[in-house]
Amino acid sequence: MASERITLEAGGREISLSSPGREVWPEAGITKRDLAEYLIAVAEPFLAHNGDRPVSLERFPASVDGDSFFSKNPPKGAPDYVESVPVTYNSGRRHRQLVLTEPAAIVWAAQMNTVVFHPWASLASDTDRPVELRIDLDPQPGNDFADVVYAAHGMREVLAEAGLELWVKTSGNRGIHAFCPIDPEWEFLDVRHAVIAAGRELERRMPERVTTNWWKEERGDRIFVDYNQANRDRTMAGAYSPRPLPQATVSTPVTWDELDGLDPHAFTIRTVTERLRDVGDPWAGFAERPGRIETLLQWWQRDLDDGLGELPFPPDFPKMPGEPPRVQPSRAKK
Repeated sequence: MASERITLEAGGREISLSSPGREVWPEAGITKRDLAEYLIAVAEPFLAHNGDRPVSLERFPASVDGDSFFSKNPPKGAPDYVESVPVTYNSGRRHRQLVLTEPAAIVWAAQMNTVVFHPWASLASDTDRPVELRIDLDPQPGNDFADVVYAAHGMREVLAEAGLELWVKTSGNRGIHAFCPIDPEWEFLDVRHAVIAAGRELERRMPERVTTNWWKEERGDRIFVDYNQANRDRTMAGAYSPRPLPQATVSTPVTWDELDGLDPHAFTIRTVTERLRDVGDPWAGFAERPGRIETLLQWWQRDLDDGLGELPFPPDFPKMPGEPPRVQPSRAKK
């Protein structure tokens, strides 16, 4: 028997949606149709922050309680309004990656069972040079959201001293994603070094509360400044992207004024559209005043001169110049 289908309108196109009643978030009772209609409702700010750039799709064929996989390359049969761009990965391999440019393409992704959208920090027009400096403030066991908020305020002060404006959004879980718009004049490795410099400066100011230690056994209960999210082809959930958590939370841009006392789990597929109607998009104008990272790179060089070198890369990366051994300290040979 053929599966049930409905037709939705998105940006002037009609999109066929199969199995609209399938519960993608069973605990919350949120269906595939609910997801598609949410994406249509938030399409304008969603595309402003995630569109026109390479994107990876995290797809859940059954529900968020089941298995998932990532799609980067355009699948066979993708409609012509789903675009792509060639990108170079860390291995040196070059391949085309999906690019979303209009509401219909987002709904097509929902039809393909996408839940989480992972955009690159660079645009399709120049995939090698990021337009965003991204910092993932990652809580550890023993932290609550207030701890992450405290670190975010500290990072805002650090980056302001470096001439950068920091914008924040919830991760959709317990963390905070902090972004700075930047001029696309530096490659990913330079931006990564800028993030490390900012993280080290914050760590100096909050040594009991913040760490740049890559190895979990060395972090304790300190907020981890995940500098590796600034690498090429390392992504985090985009603004207004749903997350595969039971409540159907959404990674949601917020203002600094509302950050203190915020409940990040209150932003869900069911609440974010009303929030947009009531308060608008806190990240409107995000890209209008891009900053520069020269000061952070000066801090990076200062730290190099003081004996602080490169930090570990993710395990799937090739060995990088100056990188320390990729073995957790407790297992390293003495």
